[in-house]
Amino acid sequence: MPFARAAIIGVGLMGASLARAIRKNSLARAIAGCGRSRDNLDYALGKGYVDSITHDPVEAVMDADLVVLATPVDTLEAIAASIAGNLKPGALVLDVGSIKGALVARIQSVMPDGVEFVGCHPIAGSESAGAAASVDGLFVGTECLITPTGTNTDKAVNRARELWEAIGSRVRLMDAMEHDELLGLVSHFPHMAAYAMINAIEERSEGAIALSGAGLKDTTRIAMSPASLWREIGMMNRKNIIPVLDGFISEINKIRNCLEQDDARGLEMLLRKAETRRRAIEG
Repeated sequence: MPFARAAIIGVGLMGASLARAIRKNSLARAIAGCGRSRDNLDYALGKGYVDSITHDPVEAVMDADLVVLATPVDTLEAIAASIAGNLKPGALVLDVGSIKGALVARIQSVMPDGVEFVGCHPIAGSESAGAAASVDGLFVGTECLITPTGTNTDKAVNRARELWEAIGSRVRLMDAMEHDELLGLVSHFPHMAAYAMINAIEERSEGAIALSGAGLKDTTRIAMSPASLWREIGMMNRKNIIPVLDGFISEINKIRNCLEQDDARGLEMLLRKAETRRRAIEG
């Protein structure tokens, strides 16, 4: 590091923010951007986030020694297969997706000899999308989970670690299956719950959401995330999300029972347990 040429496939919030971080920290001499929307690519080029743009992933990765897949998780495997034959020997391929599991091994399996894929998940982002939503310093002070496979070399994993640490992230290595189980708890489930909360309110009284204050807006902000993106995350990690949803339904029913039975003491105990646990996060 630095890399001679980086290719960012998917110049959205995450991809464009990473391109900006790479540029700011002089981690690549040239950055190519690839995506579907011409307007979005033109924006990224005009802002100087990337040096060249293309709609063709194969063209984007030519001569790149760093390739970052920053597209929706359901597209990663197909894109990896499409570019595999044009990857430069010695290139490092990363992703920024929130699903790992068996996906990382499948992507690595299509890599040509001399090219390694290392699964990465920077815990950063927002409900917004596109290069215009990118943030300078998005990854500073955040966790980045790296999920090596048994076929990854120490050299490739260390190169990935060095990249994320150079842009300000704290890196943690984690098994891919463990990653999906934990993220199902702390990220994927809360998104599903936020969507459900909005629908529950609006189904009860259409238009009521317009009267909401900061509390509801804060609680459900992530429900503004693109539905198509979270549809795929939900479906791909459903085996880890469903048990948490079952637990959530159980907790909701406990609260419902207290209200139905006029059990103020029981209700306070449930709420106080959650309050104590939530306050501990701030400590």
